[in-house]
Amino acid sequence: MAAPEQKSAETSATRHAGRRLPVFKRLSGKLLLLTLLFGLVAEVMIFVPTMADMRIRWLSDRLNTVAAASVVLAANDSEEIPRTVQDDVLLATGTKAIALREKGASRLLAVAEMPSKVDRHVDITVTDPITVIRDAFDTVINGGNRIIRVYGPIGDTGKVIELLTADGPLRNAMLRYAGNVALISLFISAITAGLVFLAISRLLIRPIQRMSDNMLAFARSPDDPQKIIKPENREDELGIAQRELADMQRQLQRTLSEQKHLADLGLAVSKINHDMRNILASAQLMSDHLANTSDPAIQRFVPKLVRTIDRAINYSQTVLAYGGTQEPPPQRRRVKLRTLVNEVEEMLSIDPKSGIEFKNLVPESFEFDADPDQFFRIILNLCRNSVQAMTGDTRDDDAIIKRLTITAGQIGTTSIIGVEDTGPGLPAKARENLFRAFRGSARSGGTGLGLAIVHELVRAHGGTIELRDNEGAGTSFEIRIPDQPISLAEWRSRRDSIS
Repeated sequence: MAAPEQKSAETSATRHAGRRLPVFKRLSGKLLLLTLLFGLVAEVMIFVPTMADMRIRWLSDRLNTVAAASVVLAANDSEEIPRTVQDDVLLATGTKAIALREKGASRLLAVAEMPSKVDRHVDITVTDPITVIRDAFDTVINGGNRIIRVYGPIGDTGKVIELLTADGPLRNAMLRYAGNVALISLFISAITAGLVFLAISRLLIRPIQRMSDNMLAFARSPDDPQKIIKPENREDELGIAQRELADMQRQLQRTLSEQKHLADLGLAVSKINHDMRNILASAQLMSDHLANTSDPAIQRFVPKLVRTIDRAINYSQTVLAYGGTQEPPPQRRRVKLRTLVNEVEEMLSIDPKSGIEFKNLVPESFEFDADPDQFFRIILNLCRNSVQAMTGDTRDDDAIIKRLTITAGQIGTTSIIGVEDTGPGLPAKARENLFRAFRGSARSGGTGLGLAIVHELVRAHGGTIELRDNEGAGTSFEIRIPDQPISLAEWRSRRDSIS
């Protein structure tokens, strides 16, 4: 099942890596468009009040020009200003009528043709932003053929100058100004967008694209160490992301390597168990023949040999049945731990020359709920590790005590079993990877499978195993196994047997 899924993933990664995205679907294209858009929005927000200010300045300039001309006209004390003078002033200022208001009285200085109506009245002194902007839009949208009245004070003289003029020239001037500002705004937005794009592309887009390409390449060949990303020397978020991605890829490669190792090991174990079962079956037949002999020494060892062979056969069949990856559920019953520990001691066959002392301090009456075969493997693995550690201790000191001690006790319904030795202790690497196969080995060349198996079997019993910290050298494991729930009748039966 894994091969088609892997092939599909590789095909998908190849397809995505080979496909070229359209320009504006890439991050860089989207960034360029957004920068242009935001630049234009900013220019528009500046452009609107600028247009309104331009309109006020245009009217103010026109009013100031008319005010200057009105001084000449007002200097003439005659009742009637010559027609030619009026026409020249009106033509020069682009107005249709000029009036001067002073001390509540209004005097018409020049007029070419009095319009039938005035469409808009503009007070130059009004500077309310909303009103000014609204009037500017009104001029651009609705202006061109209207007559407007513009008035405002002449300096600090207390006089007010008024004029009537068409708003067509004003509207044309505003449109020209708007066109120029629009061109300048587009140019500035383009330059700004280009600079922002180049900066962000170099700081963000390129590193992100590099990470994306690396992830696609890594997905195609996750076992190739050359595909691990090489982080850049940067201290920002992208630098952190690159370093984290590199760490994740290295961990994934280690995991894949371990999985491949486990798969190969599982296949090898299955093959070995298949043949080992046949070999053990033959050994079982021979042990049956030995049971019929009359030699007392043989008769004494045959039951132990038969139990050992039966245990090995059962375990081989279990490995084959469960594929070597999971242990079967424990078949729990009341077990005498001291008897199991004695069998473990016989299985270890500790060399007397090693100086290792094996102490079984489990009380004769101690019983607990467990699978006898699985718990035999638990004690055997822990004791074998201790014996190997103390045997490998090359310190030349006759005063060094080499002792392996098995203890047991009970608190409430929880059984506590201790396995303690006086060896050199676990190295730091083994402590960091405790109970992890292929990483938690306590000795060079070891696989760490022993502690991994122990941890799995203890958990299957609903228990826990901990490495206890010792003040001196040595290793001490504490196993806690809770009793399985029992019926009231079974509890009474146990109580009666104890009493």
